[in-house]
Amino acid sequence: MNNNFKMVAKTLFGFEELLAKELRNLGAGNVKEGTRSVSFTGDTGFMYKANLCLRTAIKIMKPIQAFSVRNENELYKKVYAMPWEEYLSVDTTFAIDATVHSDNFTHSLYVSQKTKDAIVDKFRDMDGKRPDVDVKFPDVRINIHIHKDHCNVSLDSSGRSLHQRGYRTATNIAPINEVLAAGLLLLSGWDGRSDFMDPMCGSGTFLTEAAMIACNIPANINRKEFAFEKWEDFDEALFDKITEASLKKTREFHHRIVGYDKAPSAVRKAQDNIENANLSDYITVERKNFFQTQKPMDAPLHMVFNPPYGERLNLDMEDFYASIGDTLKQAYPGTDAWLITSNLEALKFVGLRPSRKIKVFNSHLESRLVKYVMYEGSKKANYKPDTQEASEE
Repeated sequence: MNNNFKMVAKTLFGFEELLAKELRNLGAGNVKEGTRSVSFTGDTGFMYKANLCLRTAIKIMKPIQAFSVRNENELYKKVYAMPWEEYLSVDTTFAIDATVHSDNFTHSLYVSQKTKDAIVDKFRDMDGKRPDVDVKFPDVRINIHIHKDHCNVSLDSSGRSLHQRGYRTATNIAPINEVLAAGLLLLSGWDGRSDFMDPMCGSGTFLTEAAMIACNIPANINRKEFAFEKWEDFDEALFDKITEASLKKTREFHHRIVGYDKAPSAVRKAQDNIENANLSDYITVERKNFFQTQKPMDAPLHMVFNPPYGERLNLDMEDFYASIGDTLKQAYPGTDAWLITSNLEALKFVGLRPSRKIKVFNSHLESRLVKYVMYEGSKKANYKPDTQEASEE
């Protein structure tokens, strides 16, 4: 019997293709890319697995109803008519998230309020009692999405955003989002088959995500909970089975993962987070100024880092980015170096020609993920054009 249903995985701009590939590799059906989202089909076990294993998903939504709606009275009636007893009880707390893109509805908070009223009134009419709203820690989180006159009602199976992996308890200024870090690593082609370095590692997010990719460790294995664990139909035995099967697919990693930071506090925070993720055996973090280092191994090196953009730190960006280029040129032969920055002007001072340039967003900041290939010996003797050398704008 086919128990598959449609789901929607939300993601960041530019990560749709990565997420679609992840879903296909996990075994999803009917995978279709949207804008900042990918729809797919699977059963309840697959919903658990998607939350546990996907690296580039922010939320996994389970659509439960869709209808046309032109005004608030119609919204109320159609939400009221839904079989809410299948998803909630009077003892269940719930919260409503609403997203509105419509001329008929202009205020998402009002849509949330109308939806809440309909659900509460339905239970009061059925049972004489009503479930309570808990905005911070609800048992069930309901998502209302209205586009023009089309309304989608979904259950949020994830709860807190899936970038909150559970290992990062200590952060520095402007830490990189874990989903963004994992996506950038995948865009860079990181597959765990070489040594890896983040020379400006901050709180260690790139290092941790790189190790999890290299060892095929489920992205959210360290999370305390997912929203679906509070659902009426949660199957704990099935979830345990999915978790156990996913952990059996981990693999050994036979290279080095190295992080540098010149701030002692950053080094300590990175080490704490790496220990929380149980990855201390794979990652070394040292207090070093990248501009005073040499490549610590003879083997090929994959480097990904997030240098300051000048948004929060008072630096001479021209000098700083010139030093990045000089250090890579003089001290890091045999390295594929990737960096992300929103300071497109500062990139000009690196003094190296990028072989790839990919448009991404770091929070609200339009940024570029840029690749510099540092050859062993003479560049002319070793140069081979990158098949995707053109800027991917």
